[in-house]
Amino acid sequence: SLWPALDAHPPQCLVIEGPAGTEALPAHVLEADMQPPVALLSYSVDDPQLAVFHPYALYSPEWQAMCWALRRNVPVRFMDVPPPLTLEWQAQARAAQQAEPEGDTPPPLDEGAALPDVEPADEEAEALEQRPADPLDWLARAAGHADGETWWNHMVEERGEGEGLFQAIAEAMAAVREHTPPLSGRRGEHEAVREAHMRAALRAASKEFEHVAVVCGAWHVPALQPEALRANSAAADNRLLKGMPKRGTQSTWVPWTYRHLSTASGYGAGVDAPGWYDHLWRNAGQHAQRAVGWYARVGRLLREHGLDCSPAHLIEATRLADTLAALREHPAPGLDDIAEASRAVICNGDDAPMLLIRERLMVGDALGQVPDSVPVVPLQRDLEAQQKRLRLKPEALEKTLDLDLRKDNDLARSHLLHRLQLLGIEWGQLSRTGHSARGTFHEVWRLAWQPQFLVDLVEASRHGQTLVDAASSKAITEARTAKDLPAVSELVNQVLLADLPQAVQAIAAELEARAATQADPLALLGALPPLANIHRYGNVRQTEGVQVAHVFDSMLERAVIGLSLALSSLDEAHAEQARNVVLEADRAIGLRNDADGSESWQKALQRVALSPSCSALLRGVSLRLLFDAQVLSTEVVHTQLQQQLSPGAEPLEAAQWLDGFLNRNATVLLHDDAVWQMIDAWVVALDEEQLVRTLPLVRRTFAAFEAADRRDLGTRVKRAPMQASVAAPAPDWNVARAERALPMLRELLGLPA
Repeated sequence: SLWPALDAHPPQCLVIEGPAGTEALPAHVLEADMQPPVALLSYSVDDPQLAVFHPYALYSPEWQAMCWALRRNVPVRFMDVPPPLTLEWQAQARAAQQAEPEGDTPPPLDEGAALPDVEPADEEAEALEQRPADPLDWLARAAGHADGETWWNHMVEERGEGEGLFQAIAEAMAAVREHTPPLSGRRGEHEAVREAHMRAALRAASKEFEHVAVVCGAWHVPALQPEALRANSAAADNRLLKGMPKRGTQSTWVPWTYRHLSTASGYGAGVDAPGWYDHLWRNAGQHAQRAVGWYARVGRLLREHGLDCSPAHLIEATRLADTLAALREHPAPGLDDIAEASRAVICNGDDAPMLLIRERLMVGDALGQVPDSVPVVPLQRDLEAQQKRLRLKPEALEKTLDLDLRKDNDLARSHLLHRLQLLGIEWGQLSRTGHSARGTFHEVWRLAWQPQFLVDLVEASRHGQTLVDAASSKAITEARTAKDLPAVSELVNQVLLADLPQAVQAIAAELEARAATQADPLALLGALPPLANIHRYGNVRQTEGVQVAHVFDSMLERAVIGLSLALSSLDEAHAEQARNVVLEADRAIGLRNDADGSESWQKALQRVALSPSCSALLRGVSLRLLFDAQVLSTEVVHTQLQQQLSPGAEPLEAAQWLDGFLNRNATVLLHDDAVWQMIDAWVVALDEEQLVRTLPLVRRTFAAFEAADRRDLGTRVKRAPMQASVAAPAPDWNVARAERALPMLRELLGLPA
């Protein structure tokens, strides 16, 4: 309807509801590589997180108006408030939100004030509850629709009527605005300023051109009519616009997605089903074929996902949609008709396929494209070049990327994703489940591109103009401002995964300097796991891990000296934290696989295991680690068990020691009969009072076992007590016959004759 109306009354200037001051950007609209959905992004130069998006789809009236004007060389003017004012409003809202206390309390009641009557207050509250949030809901209720979006979809989008529709919308909006209470508070003030700026822009264009056309949202139409221009004088509008901020801003085009055009995304543009509107636009004038084309796409989608959808399903769904439209007196099947027919016929009442249809078709997964001629920050241009070189196209839908780091292209992709993570751009989330493992030659990523990442790139550009420079600079800055040693150690691991050699050297030096002055053994141990990961997997990732080996060894050497003292006199909470640090450090030392380091660590664990001043939990953990490493003999371990679980031991402390010794693993209980019997005897010897005190801790210990292990333990408990074994008589062997098999066994086992 828009193009025929403009062709029938061609204007000399086209005024569009868009951010004033960005009129240079529509020149890119007709370029071949410009593919909507796109958004006009404006951000603050000093604070890039202050940003505003103006999204446009292919069917957006503003987008089509720009295309019409550019094809006919008609000047385009934007009439909405300029970006500096919008960003200033954002800054004020952010400051007000930060200033609000976390727990707002109602103001104190003024006892001297007269209390209102109860009945009018109830009537007023009921009226407020019934007032629609969207003014269009008034029209929707009058027409029998659920909400304003459904009403607009049925009356405007799906009808596709001609020029007379514009006059009808103007009259409807005038009636709604006349009977709708004005907006209050900050929102009302901002809306008044916006419409004052629109009128000022319209007056300026009218002075320069005789015939001016305006394309704007339906809500603003009454505010721009000649009557409104006379009622609101230019002087009054100028007073509202006086003193506008002078914040420095930049504007550009960025790709957008239909997912972010939907109201559920947080970047909503008032469109619940952008994919459906795109289908209407591409099939304009073909009402009879609207359902046929839609169900052809539904059938293809379901078959691609392995779901049953025969031609008979599609035919019956089309007939049902047409029947529902006829019953509701619709000129053609609408979104509600098609959705109900899809759920009833194709999905058999199941909501799961409908969720897929809504996500992929009704909302859509389209991602726009912006040409290279559009001005962007160098960091974004560098990212786009690498995405193109690595064939890693950003997509709106989440997808899984499986990387084999032994391949050059996959390794480069991993470097790119890790660099973006260092910049705080979470395009990829590294999966830590399944058959993937961080630090090895195999990585599994989940990728989902968000338009907000473009704002993050602008903000990150202050660190550097390329991804390598920006990620290195930010990592070094974070290392110098990190609060503890483990955080610096983890940064070394991250920059190695991102292949940033300059940052590795700087952060490793920072780590070594901090470690030299760090006196806390637990802090030193907490920094070991990332370094061990680097040393173990450095060669697989084609990174150099030897440069951090000496840092690892020196930190371990200093940590073991004061370990027993650091683990003394700890309360339960700190002992639990220390246990996690000790276990992670033990695994890291195993990865380092250095004989001298392992020996010094095991000696430190022996001192902890035998020290009465150390926490019972940590003494049990230390003994279990030594037992698993086969450093202590079975006799020594059994002796410790007898001492710690003896009748004279304090029951609660014995339970804590047992929790540490079992170490959330039932293997020793299932396979060591002596340990089983000693723990069983200790539990049986507890009196009622001791059992009540000890039982919660013991239950917590056993709850950490795997479900299969707990079943095996229960089965063993149900069995009869173990009886002393009786020597069985030797079998009656046929020695001569048995010796005949010896030559063959020697040959199979490779034993000498």
